[in-house]
Amino acid sequence: DRWLTCKSLPPGALERIADTVADRVRVPWFYGAVKVNVSLVPPLVLLPVFLHVAALHFLLGLVILTSLPVVVLWYYYLTHRRKERTLFFLSLGLFSLGYMYYVFLQEVVPRGHVGYSQVVALTCGLILMLAALSRAKKDPGYLPIPASNEKLSHQSLPNKSIRGTPNGLHGVTMSGAASGRAVNGEAKSYSRMSAEEPEGVRRDWCTKCQLVRPARAGHCRLCGRCVRRLDHHCVWINSCVGEQNHQAFILALSFFMLTSVYGITLTLHTVCRGRTPFVALFYCPGAYSDYSSALSFTCVWYCAIVTAGMGYILLIQLLNISYNVTEREARLALRDNTGRRLLGGLVIDTGQYNRGFLCNWGHFLSLGSSPPQRSAEDIV
Repeated sequence: DRWLTCKSLPPGALERIADTVADRVRVPWFYGAVKVNVSLVPPLVLLPVFLHVAALHFLLGLVILTSLPVVVLWYYYLTHRRKERTLFFLSLGLFSLGYMYYVFLQEVVPRGHVGYSQVVALTCGLILMLAALSRAKKDPGYLPIPASNEKLSHQSLPNKSIRGTPNGLHGVTMSGAASGRAVNGEAKSYSRMSAEEPEGVRRDWCTKCQLVRPARAGHCRLCGRCVRRLDHHCVWINSCVGEQNHQAFILALSFFMLTSVYGITLTLHTVCRGRTPFVALFYCPGAYSDYSSALSFTCVWYCAIVTAGMGYILLIQLLNISYNVTEREARLALRDNTGRRLLGGLVIDTGQYNRGFLCNWGHFLSLGSSPPQRSAEDIV
């Protein structure tokens, strides 16, 4: 009514309308309608449309492939500023993998220049990457919520919500309490100042979770939980990267890089015969001779852009591991001006946990191998 009569909307009206529409998007199912997270839908619809339009002409491809990263970065900035969780990036990543694999099998393999063994190798790399990604999606090392706070968390659950949480769940406190009880029954061991903790280890109190965090643990504002050795919250897996899943996260990135580079190489060898992959990426005269080649070449450039971004993330991760510093610690060191920039600012060395290259990697490879110590009082 206000729109038809050219009246201004009250503050927050558009946000309430968007929330209502998102709540009404449901799919009929046997045991009742299932709510669909709206952030899952845009990549499934827009990505194929944009890639097919980009394959129509070189200039269209240039405009679309240039604007796509800008739009994704803008959406990341928007959700990060509003402290919201979203499945958009996870949906975009998984659907991009599936759609690129489909285009490879549909447009590249029938040309006859890709062998059966090469298809099997690419498929195995994709499966290994998805397996590592599945492991990285599991518990990153959440600290258990103290038992005294569980009742309070349940009472505050209906009034606290985080929009964009997966599976249509609006609250994180109930799942946090459930997982807190499941982690070795340690709910009390982190909630008190235990005398068994070694001297010199920095301990701090989390006002949100109402517990004492061990060294290098941090609170994630998006997940609403404290995580052991918190590195960062990764939007691409919609979860934190911590002590329990950091190795799987690095493994998933590594498998993605190998598989993506291999798939790009096979496609360029097919579309641009007689040229090296690097030269063919920038100069391939026959790429737009037919629509099939144009679509394959457009997907190659899309994969190259994504691979470059993921390669940068992997590089920063490997450098941080080599200096035994987490992204969270590097950010805090920059804020407090307590760290020193190395390698042109790619890594921030805090000097607090750095024990040399080999010892740092040995520490990383042993993450999650031993459960946290429990106090003697809790055991009794």
